[in-house]
Amino acid sequence: MSQDLWNEQAPGQGKPGGDKEWQLIEKLLMQQNKESRRSRRWGIFFKLLTFTYLFVILFLFTLPNWMGDSGAGLGGSHTALVDINGVISDQDVANADTIVTGLRNAFEDENTQGVIMRINSPGGSPVQSGYVYDEIMRLKGLYPDTKVYAVISDIGASGAYYIAAAADEIYADKASLVGSIGVISSSFGFVDTMEKLGVERRVFTSGENKAFLDPFSPLKKSDKEFWQGVLTVTHKQFISQVKKGRGDRLQSDEQVFSGLIWTGEQALEMGLIDGLGSTGFVAREVVGEENIVDFTLKRSPFEEFADRLGIAAASTLATKFGIGADTPLLK
Repeated sequence: MSQDLWNEQAPGQGKPGGDKEWQLIEKLLMQQNKESRRSRRWGIFFKLLTFTYLFVILFLFTLPNWMGDSGAGLGGSHTALVDINGVISDQDVANADTIVTGLRNAFEDENTQGVIMRINSPGGSPVQSGYVYDEIMRLKGLYPDTKVYAVISDIGASGAYYIAAAADEIYADKASLVGSIGVISSSFGFVDTMEKLGVERRVFTSGENKAFLDPFSPLKKSDKEFWQGVLTVTHKQFISQVKKGRGDRLQSDEQVFSGLIWTGEQALEMGLIDGLGSTGFVAREVVGEENIVDFTLKRSPFEEFADRLGIAAASTLATKFGIGADTPLLK
């Protein structure tokens, strides 16, 4: 009696909600699982697509080097080219190691008919410039039949002209900026500002000159005289190397070494350059081989990418804090 009554009064109560509701729930769960799998597949697809895109970009970056854009392994007679762009510094693209490597590769190639340094630089470190100058002189001694030419585009000043002076001949455009044979060192003094702000300077040294040229302390006459002597010696070294490279072509005018900068047209009259012309002109008319092969040492795509992300800023800051603002620069 009770069982029959139960079956009669509560049909379908053996499965809560009934079979139809369970089927609906099961269908929803299966649909959700299907959507989840589809979403994972699309996620994997887009990740692979992104990876492929980055790989193609990396391939395109490195393709010029793989195809011999740096000059290595290229056959046929050619004029070798090495670019010197930007500030000359061991922390920048135009550092001595990079420039020298490109020059060595250019000179060593048996098909090189002449080497052109294409310069567009305001100058920089006298040390880096000196390294490149000395290496050019060494290479000229090893390969006396291979001439090296400097071609100045927008600017070839100070440390950049230091390097150019080692070339057999220098060319520029009539409006190029050439020269600036001088040395500069600059900083600031904050003594009066600290007094107005009520800031007390505390510095401790072992060695009476360790706080030499401290911008937060009064400038001592002895420090000024000493540092001026350092700059004068560096300037004399610069002048000596320019005279060694240019010889009798320079005019006997002390203004040449005053730190002034000249147009290409003026520089030609003063003997700072040998003629007016572009890279193509020098290759075609002077070297006699218009086929130009670039031997400039290229940075890897990873270095380019790191620089664009600003990673290189850390080393730049370290350099600035380590060297200080009073480092002499050929400018």
